[in-house]
Amino acid sequence: MLTEFFHQHAISVECERDGILGLKRATTESFDLLILDVMLPGIDGFKALEALRQKSDVPVLMLTARGERGERIQGLQLGADDYLPKPFDPEELLARVRAILRRVARPTSDASDALEVGDLRLLPGARDAYYRNENLAKNI
Repeated sequence: MLTEFFHQHAISVECERDGILGLKRATTESFDLLILDVMLPGIDGFKALEALRQKSDVPVLMLTARGERGERIQGLQLGADDYLPKPFDPEELLARVRAILRRVARPTSDASDALEVGDLRLLPGARDAYYRNENLAKNI
């Protein structure tokens, strides 16, 4: 149902119903955003997200029937960009996906905007900071 819904809104979707296969694809292929369910066969969504964050900073929206406060917090602390419990309104999901994609597509500043002091490099236009070429936002 979601695949058809997103296609109606000009968003291309690929699905993987197995957690292990989905994790493999997420770490070896390029995606603009992942929608990740917590309850997956093979590996649960929390473990998949934790493993994914070791290799990728692709945006992740957790979408799950397990929407208790503690689980939402756990998902966000593990690196999810958003968390939407089921049942949900498809229009709200679409709005959240578009919001995440807007943030990711933010124009980056060019090299002339960069501020550098030693191993620290700041890109104000992109709101990024790097220390020894490692993005500091990944450590937050």
